[in-house]
Amino acid sequence: MEASYKGTDKLITGIVFGVITFWLFAQAMVNVVPAVQSDLGVSYGTLNIAISLTALFSGMFIVAAGGLADKIGRKKITYIGLVLSVIGSLCLVFAQGAVLLIIGRIIQGISAACIMPATIALMKAYFDGKERQRALSYWSIGSWGGSGVCSFAGGAIATYMGWKWIFIFSIVFALLAMWLIKDTPESKAEGTGKFTFDYSGLAIFAVTMIALNVFITFGADLGWTSAITILLAVVTIVGAIVFYKVEKKKAIALIDFSLFKNKPYAGATYSNFLLNAIAGTLVVANTYVQVGRGFTAFQAGMLSIGYLIVVLAMIRVGEKILQKVGAKLPMVSGAIISTIGVAIMGLTFLPDFAYTVVVFIGFVLFGLGLGIYATPSTDTSVSNAPSEKVGEAAGVYKMASSLGSAIGVAISATVYSSVAAAGSVETAASVGILVNVIFGVLAILSIVIMVPKTAGKTTEVPAPKTVQTLKKAAN
Repeated sequence: MEASYKGTDKLITGIVFGVITFWLFAQAMVNVVPAVQSDLGVSYGTLNIAISLTALFSGMFIVAAGGLADKIGRKKITYIGLVLSVIGSLCLVFAQGAVLLIIGRIIQGISAACIMPATIALMKAYFDGKERQRALSYWSIGSWGGSGVCSFAGGAIATYMGWKWIFIFSIVFALLAMWLIKDTPESKAEGTGKFTFDYSGLAIFAVTMIALNVFITFGADLGWTSAITILLAVVTIVGAIVFYKVEKKKAIALIDFSLFKNKPYAGATYSNFLLNAIAGTLVVANTYVQVGRGFTAFQAGMLSIGYLIVVLAMIRVGEKILQKVGAKLPMVSGAIISTIGVAIMGLTFLPDFAYTVVVFIGFVLFGLGLGIYATPSTDTSVSNAPSEKVGEAAGVYKMASSLGSAIGVAISATVYSSVAAAGSVETAASVGILVNVIFGVLAILSIVIMVPKTAGKTTEVPAPKTVQTLKKAAN
């Protein structure tokens, strides 16, 4: 049935709703930091960890979940992710302190790890050519656009209904997504043999990422020269080296590094990591306007309404540009525009009205750039992934998103809080945002260097050399 099934708008809608659940519990948290802090009585450091835990655990498990989706079924893994989303959201609804908050955020991270690569793989399995690019543009609306929707909605919900209602809405979207995709046939990679999994690789990767996140988040509090901080840095560096060396030698690895031999795929993935790291801007800007300028959560969310409108409008435009001129031009242009938008948010020396206008314009440019970038980048990664490894490749691509967001948020929040403790919040916000400008510049360079002008054409990856050799011999 899989071979004859063609994707429908109902499937696309269900997938978009599933992706939005991630942004409801991920992005909305950025806007409600003061409210959650006050309600649950947790420290800023604990809350910062809770915010980044979802992206961190998503990043740690997303490749494994993508590979698992290829083996046992992409629809099945999507359903598991949606069930976990409901459970994680319930934990936050009933949270009275740090315990359920932390547990819920971890479960939500694993939920996202299942949903993201499995839904991309379903898109590739049931859509082709321009229809696939159209489907992926809607997926991008749910992903990149969802961040804007949920940033705005989260602030409004927190102000007028209470922040826990965000997660009740998340549960509703998850249940709707399950209903909409229930008639879709299962999709999995062809092949036989016993399923194997790289448990040792996952263990090394998890330890390395946790050490890195704790190092970034608590380094200032512990002291950058303290024994614990130095130990965390050593564990991070040694863990990364060991992981790379061990994984390269394995036939079944957590991350197939051969995927990065494809330069368009590598460029899309690297730039995706860096542009998601810019998510740290949202934490810094939203926290600063509430703490330093006296905005409510709803008012802070209103500042990003321009981002929401523009990113939703431009994603389909990015799709059309992709089809006409390929992926490189919209990817580079989008990254440049987003970086400019982020940069002007750092002008904290401006008076209240002028700064409010500048931040609003900054969010508009941020959304404009990401909207142009989103579909060309996602399509470049998907179209350059081998069919039998599309779930794994999508997992790596989305791992870049999750880890980029986690690391970007952790670094930005740490820089902001460290500078704020030593000086003014205005200076702290400017320095925190400057960090994100650097991420943007690096993203631009990765696209310019690695993505060729021809990327984005609706052609499949060439068959492996061994297959090509057999075909030539047969001819």
